[in-house]
Amino acid sequence: MFKKVLAITLMMAMCLSLVACGSKQEDAANNSSDGASSATVEDLAKIKEKGNIVIGITDFEPMDYKDADGNWVGFDADMAEAFAKSLGVEAKFVEIEWDNKALELESGNIDCVWNGMTLTDEVKSSMDCSNPYCNNAQIVIVPSDKADQYQTEESLKDLNFAVEVGSAGEEQAKEHELKYTSVTNQASALMEVAAGTSDAAIIDSLMAAAMVGEGTSYDKLTYTVGLNSEEYGVGFRKGSDLTEELNNFFKSSYADGSMQKTAEEYGVQAALIEQK
Repeated sequence: MFKKVLAITLMMAMCLSLVACGSKQEDAANNSSDGASSATVEDLAKIKEKGNIVIGITDFEPMDYKDADGNWVGFDADMAEAFAKSLGVEAKFVEIEWDNKALELESGNIDCVWNGMTLTDEVKSSMDCSNPYCNNAQIVIVPSDKADQYQTEESLKDLNFAVEVGSAGEEQAKEHELKYTSVTNQASALMEVAAGTSDAAIIDSLMAAAMVGEGTSYDKLTYTVGLNSEEYGVGFRKGSDLTEELNNFFKSSYADGSMQKTAEEYGVQAALIEQK
């Protein structure tokens, strides 16, 4: 319950700044096709022929993470499984280096990137992107006993941050001219702060809701400053016919309530963007 309340609190605070959320979704959808190849890439036929869709992910609770039996679960993982089932194929999850996601996609090692991926300009220029499906923000994580010292952006200047390489968190560190070290993933960034090898981390608010604070894996850490607001989308190869397939799947799963039910299971329902 605490994690769900925290998630809702984070999203309510973030959504105060999202005064044009509806129009942003439309803009993002339009941008996803800008610069795409005029020739359709028939990925749908290819994955049906091979019988699976290979999904590039990282370990990122509550979107993609392993349960006690070693199975990939999470909001994104469960939605990906449902999408694969709707196509009559199997979902195959592959951990990737996040900084190499576009290269993995272009090389054909994966069929899509589905891992709480922020729709940045760089992402939209290198991939075909789905309509946005979740709101998010990049937030600062610090030890709870030091939180009072770091409540403003100005107070962060002397801290050494850990950020996931190639992530939106790394972009925010650069934009705010913060000192940082790049690590493999967001989970590693949290470990750095918990171990005291970094002063702070910048991670997704949805991950913070699941992993930081009382009753979580990192109960001695907390969040302070929100640095931005953003949206998640799924990435395919430029011109891929899977993009439209997923957008239609999102619309149908939102309409029948299954998307909301899955979001509630992982405490991210307050972040969902209406699919229409």
